[in-house]
Amino acid sequence: MTVKDCGGHKGCECERHRFYRKLCAALLALILLVLFVVLIVWLVLRPHKPRFYLQDLSVLCLNVTPPASSYLFTTMQATVAARNINERVGVYYDEVDVYAQYKDVAITVPTRLPVGYQGHGDQSVWSPYLQSMDSVQLPPQLAVALAQDETAGYVLIDIRVDGWVRWKVGTWISGHYHLRVNCPALLTVNEGKGSYGANTGGGTGYFRFQQAAACAVDV
Repeated sequence: MTVKDCGGHKGCECERHRFYRKLCAALLALILLVLFVVLIVWLVLRPHKPRFYLQDLSVLCLNVTPPASSYLFTTMQATVAARNINERVGVYYDEVDVYAQYKDVAITVPTRLPVGYQGHGDQSVWSPYLQSMDSVQLPPQLAVALAQDETAGYVLIDIRVDGWVRWKVGTWISGHYHLRVNCPALLTVNEGKGSYGANTGGGTGYFRFQQAAACAVDV
């Protein structure tokens, strides 16, 4: 039985290789330990997406006159509330926009909300004005559908929130996650009587928001 010779120059190389192997093994073990701890912390403190509510929608103007024109003019103010339901996780809101849609077509330009942070259980309320840029040209069939809804007395508008959030646990802050929110808003037109040849387009009390509602949230 022979004994491996690690003496002299070859012995130094042998010791160096053994040291590097131990160092690599220690670094790998440390990385795995850190990843394991992060995974456990994430599972224990797994963030829940914030809850959004549409509290009010005031429509100052919503005017389209097909078939003569398919241009839409609108100004409205939405009141949106968001609550962080996490007990140990904070939420940063970055580059969040609010806009209105009718049948999946944007009818206002995005309004940027201020950058904000919510601590544990905090609630934020925003009331941005949403406006069309001078006017929005709708597809002809969509302009007709909106005019028909106004005539029938009910219009369904979607208030959309789109942006980015980050989670904060202790001193650790995550990367960005895409936030998508949809808040349906049912409006009555002329107290549900519809236009029926009356002056369309709005005015005080012409469009009324029916009921505060929870929003669908995806992160």
